[in-house]
Amino acid sequence: MISGGGGAGVAAPGGPGQPLEWKFSQVFGERAAGEEVQEVDIISAIEFDKSGEHLATGDRGGRVVLFERTDGKDLRSRRELERADYPIPRHPEYRYSTEFQSHEPEFDYLKSLEIEEKINKIRWCQTANGARFLLSTNDKTIKLWKVSEKKLKNVSNLNVDPSVRHGNGNLVGSSPVQSPKGYAPPRSINGGAVRRTLPPISSDFVFPPGGIPSLHLPTVWSHETALVARCRRVYANAHAYHINSISNNSDCETYISADDLRINLWNLEVSDQSFNIVDIKPVNMEDLTEVITSAEFHPSHCNMLAYSSSKGTIRLIDMRQSALCDRHAKLFEEQEAPGSRSFFTEIIASISDIKFARGGRYILSRDYMTLKLWDVNMEAAPVATFKVHEYLRPKLCDLYENDSIFDKFECCLSGDGQRVATGSYSNLFRVFGAVPGSEEASTLEASKSPNRRLVQTPTKSGNRLFNVRGRRDTRGRGGDSPGSEINGGQYDFTSKLLHLAWHPVANVIACAASNSLYMYYA
Repeated sequence: MISGGGGAGVAAPGGPGQPLEWKFSQVFGERAAGEEVQEVDIISAIEFDKSGEHLATGDRGGRVVLFERTDGKDLRSRRELERADYPIPRHPEYRYSTEFQSHEPEFDYLKSLEIEEKINKIRWCQTANGARFLLSTNDKTIKLWKVSEKKLKNVSNLNVDPSVRHGNGNLVGSSPVQSPKGYAPPRSINGGAVRRTLPPISSDFVFPPGGIPSLHLPTVWSHETALVARCRRVYANAHAYHINSISNNSDCETYISADDLRINLWNLEVSDQSFNIVDIKPVNMEDLTEVITSAEFHPSHCNMLAYSSSKGTIRLIDMRQSALCDRHAKLFEEQEAPGSRSFFTEIIASISDIKFARGGRYILSRDYMTLKLWDVNMEAAPVATFKVHEYLRPKLCDLYENDSIFDKFECCLSGDGQRVATGSYSNLFRVFGAVPGSEEASTLEASKSPNRRLVQTPTKSGNRLFNVRGRRDTRGRGGDSPGSEINGGQYDFTSKLLHLAWHPVANVIACAASNSLYMYYA
């Protein structure tokens, strides 16, 4: 079982630090005022690689766009840094690298269903021989892509006179290549093929002493490189339901894919076979009470993985126990307060995303109303609860009517585990301090002025709950609402920030607002 040590956690020594001041860094694909956004351009997945040097996004049109870090890369030595006549940014900056079409729309003729090309998840794999590998998936098919640099070759110094051309654009003036029978290559005249006989070369022909100056060999040279994406594997026909998660194993050889009822284990090198390790499908579908919503491997223990359900539970399983992991090693579930159950209780309890902290000691989960941080050694209750959408509780009926209550927001942790973040409506995202005693709670807008809607909310009791040594400690905490003052009390449920990612080392957040990718640093 997982021990308590190893890796960054919540209880960092030294107590909470100063709240971060977030600033705008970059935006890609910014739309002009009043510009209509095409459905295929809306970003549906964001992922940093482990080093933070590369960033990938996927959209609803099945495209994957790659970005690479550029700040300070062109200056190699200290002397070059000293000679630089412009300041080197202290935060990561990125530039467009390349893009490719990962998935195309398909049609399942057996079930008469259209399969969207939308990219659901992207995961980076281990780099090999200077090439980068990543997995991308839509609802049914997972693909492994290799992205590598390829030299562009150009042919120059051709043995022709470019100033002499035939009327139809063909080059003439150079000696045509003769066939064994002495015929020149056929040329078309008015659609008919003809052959023209060339005079034979005299047997006493002698090359001049210095050769023929105008005759030389063409040269091939290359001075440019371009990134080329190639599909190396296609993992298909293994899921009857829509794939919601893929996660790489720490052994760098296997990965899992999860749909509503099953989790499959794959080997990266084997595309025609997978192993079903979790199956919650009942014999009678009328007995179905929950579905799998997210799954992720432990960052360092290759035999451990966690998956969440629509009932608000997280199960930790050990693949060493049995081939089919129908029994969990640990179950993380918070008991609901007596008398608080309503029609919406199960809907808002459904977990949309889970993430392991880097050390594997903590699990961050996101349901519709809150972020919860779990210690893998404490199953009874989360160590911290962050209220994200508490201000929407009176509007649950309206949210149910317009289906917004089923929106699936992602969550992320900082590399040091001291902060967590998630998205909200009106293109807002929220950053909380995860260290016990921290009062940090920032509300930012995905725009070039992220702090223009920052509202200081009054402190309210019960907004932040900590469990210290098994005892719940209720502390006052502001920030359970982005503030009713935002937008004059109006909430834009069509502008939702569902996808975001935290740089693995630096305090940099990348988030998607419709078709635009915004980046912020602190």
